Amino acid sequence: MFIDEIKIYARAGHGGKGCVAFQREKYRPKGGPSGGNGGRGGDVILEADHDLNNLVGQYYQPRLIAQDGKFGLGKGMDGHAGKDLIVKVPCGTLVWRTASQPTSDEGDTPDPTPAQPSLLASSSRRPLLRTAAGGRAMEVDLSEEITDEPPAPAGKLEGEMVADLTEHGQRFILCKGGRGGLGNRNFATSTRQTPRFAQPGEPGGEGEFLFELRIIAEVGLVGYPNAGKSTLLTAISHARPKVAPYPFTTLHPQIGIVEYSDFFRLTVCDVPGLIEGAHRNVGLGHEFLRHIERCKVLVLLIDMAGADGRAPWDDYKNLLNELQLYDPALLERQRLVVANKMDEAAAEANLKSFKRRVRKTPVLPIAAAFDQGIKKFKKVIREAVQEAASK
Repeated sequence: MFIDEIKIYARAGHGGKGCVAFQREKYRPKGGPSGGNGGRGGDVILEADHDLNNLVGQYYQPRLIAQDGKFGLGKGMDGHAGKDLIVKVPCGTLVWRTASQPTSDEGDTPDPTPAQPSLLASSSRRPLLRTAAGGRAMEVDLSEEITDEPPAPAGKLEGEMVADLTEHGQRFILCKGGRGGLGNRNFATSTRQTPRFAQPGEPGGEGEFLFELRIIAEVGLVGYPNAGKSTLLTAISHARPKVAPYPFTTLHPQIGIVEYSDFFRLTVCDVPGLIEGAHRNVGLGHEFLRHIERCKVLVLLIDMAGADGRAPWDDYKNLLNELQLYDPALLERQRLVVANKMDEAAAEANLKSFKRRVRKTPVLPIAAAFDQGIKKFKKVIREAVQEAASK
């Protein structure tokens, strides 16, 4: 099970209330007030971990509740602080706060009107929502004419990105624990020597959040279904994604590690195949397109043999169009055009036509199924990543 988007509820621990007590011991007839302070509530802390690759842990535990602080005791004894709840998430996790929730540090009361499900700031490109129950919901207005523009988010609901956890060990306090109340010993004065009251503990921060995973990889493989992306990933790494002679074999992103003889490593991400209209959620749509947003280099894999009856140059133009409609910034990334399935009879003639129709675009021919051109491909993507990193 691959979970890359999940909505959760988080609540920090409440502070313990202060104690009302008086010292009554032998030889201390006027011991005075001795109520201890309550302990603070535990925080909800997110920690990025490179050993995780999806949000399946939060799928089975969508409610993150930290421990409350203990009550204060007599004889000046303070209550124990609540234990912090440390939640490990994969590197590349973005945390969005839903618009209907106040911030953790504010004491505002949330609007009692229940908000409709939203996908926050970037929902215009991602209308699908995976819930803790495993279902997905998408609002579709059949009265609107389908255009090339991405759909607008439903309503005026917006959200705030509160954290982007990209490095291993990076921590973020999602909800801060409430402060413990003061005991009655703190309120004793010369004119009020026996205070019979104490403070209650403060409530911990809470809210609903959306965790969104954007895989961190240097190279992203983009192409039509059945173009050979999974085969290429198998040829250059030890990853073993499903390979079959039919479209949409890859149903979720696959990660492979490319190793070189000098111990240099690259991370390559294979996303499910794109088709025309992917920015409008056609096919597997833009649900997985966000995983290439962090890639330094994009590899456009073209089926040069035209096995599915499409012209390779049309595939190339459609892929660029879908990337531009999804996020124009993706076209500014360094790109590498790779012609796959060059072992087929029609591939050589199609490659010549491709170069005539798409000028000034270098093309690297390979046959991933037979390891032809793989060595040069690995060298080229390494040079491209190093060049992108130096900019």
